[in-house]
Amino acid sequence: MAFFEGFTRTEIAAKGARIVTVHGGKGPPLLLMHGNPFTHVNWHKVAPSLARDFTVVCTDLRGYGDSGKPPGGEDHSGYSFRAMAQDQVEVMAALGFDKFYAAGHDRGGRVLHRMCLDHADKVTRAAILDIIPQHHLLNNVTRQWGTFSWHWFFNIQPEPLPEKMMGADPDWFIQRKLAKTKQGLSFFDPAALAEYMRCFRNPETIHAICEDYRATFGVDLEMDTKDFDAGRKITVPLLLLWGASGGVGRNHKPAEIWAKYASDIRGAQALPCGHYLSEEAPKETAEALRAFFIS
Repeated sequence: MAFFEGFTRTEIAAKGARIVTVHGGKGPPLLLMHGNPFTHVNWHKVAPSLARDFTVVCTDLRGYGDSGKPPGGEDHSGYSFRAMAQDQVEVMAALGFDKFYAAGHDRGGRVLHRMCLDHADKVTRAAILDIIPQHHLLNNVTRQWGTFSWHWFFNIQPEPLPEKMMGADPDWFIQRKLAKTKQGLSFFDPAALAEYMRCFRNPETIHAICEDYRATFGVDLEMDTKDFDAGRKITVPLLLLWGASGGVGRNHKPAEIWAKYASDIRGAQALPCGHYLSEEAPKETAEALRAFFIS
């Protein structure tokens, strides 16, 4: 909680999992969802600033951080983005928010994509940070993307192959994975990085992360394909942010691709950073989110 002065920490029992939650500030409710392999701490450079204008809610997604880690099931649907989105909607309801703004980075962005489809009556505005829809990625696999995003294909291998390999030296693995650019780990607060490593040392967390990716290639893709073929799109006002020097910025045309999946894109902006927007460019990230959600 040293990262979130003035915030309140609680654990909310959603139907599917116990979700670690911190919330604080005043104003309209804004849900922030992290990516892999992080926790709610991923927002520590952004949340306090946004709390001046919003009631900010940060969570650990199911399976991540200190949140509950339910079984994935034979089809891994326990870690589908639908299940994760349902958790988050229940968390917001428990805090008294039937409608809210939401932003998601990386895996959290994928949860938000599904949330906007399944719960369009709950999300009033959405900001998706540094991802391309997995339906597009998995139907347009290239050598370039497969090389850069190798962990997608590694994580989905049958249990316990990736779990044992990551668990053999979890600190080395997570540092190696996060040091994607010449900047290495320099932009991570040492205390925040220590918290990410603490959580990643838990074998149940590693397994949950693998289940998350296994679901993406199975039940999530099935849902996405059904929705895409039916012409279902995100209809709520949407902001797209990505890092100019990250994989999304260098290898894709995000706004063009997302136009196939969203009908009301209000903004699309590259920030001066790589993949980890809230860690690398917190001021620019907070300013872009504030401007979009206040407008």
